[in-house]
Amino acid sequence: MDPLTISGIFGIGGKLIDKLFPNPEDKARAQLELLRLQQSGELDQVKVQLSAILAEAQSADPYTSRARPSFLYVVYALILWSIPMGLLTVFNPDAAATFTRGFKWWLDAIPDPILTLFGTVMLGYSVGRSWEKVKGVAK
Repeated sequence: MDPLTISGIFGIGGKLIDKLFPNPEDKARAQLELLRLQQSGELDQVKVQLSAILAEAQSADPYTSRARPSFLYVVYALILWSIPMGLLTVFNPDAAATFTRGFKWWLDAIPDPILTLFGTVMLGYSVGRSWEKVKGVAK
């Protein structure tokens, strides 16, 4: 990975630290941890993961570049579905409870590794998009 990419990663990390840690002591600890990651070589693993994610984000293939944002729309739809479910609770609490239990069982059936993979992909996508914006590649 070239030095510009490395500096971009640390630039993003520094900006995230600034936003997430308003307390100067916490900010200093987070910055030290970032430097420790760089020096220990753990950052190399993160770089490899980010390079794959960035390649996907910059892909010309419409499915590859739209798959993760499309999934966000599914999540938004599920959140918006809570409005009619709230109304159903007013008029038929038993039906709403049955539906909610069934939905919970359905979500519990999703294996943990798949949920972990999803979380990793979404985190990588967010970091990749942030990096693109810092570099001026994306709007």
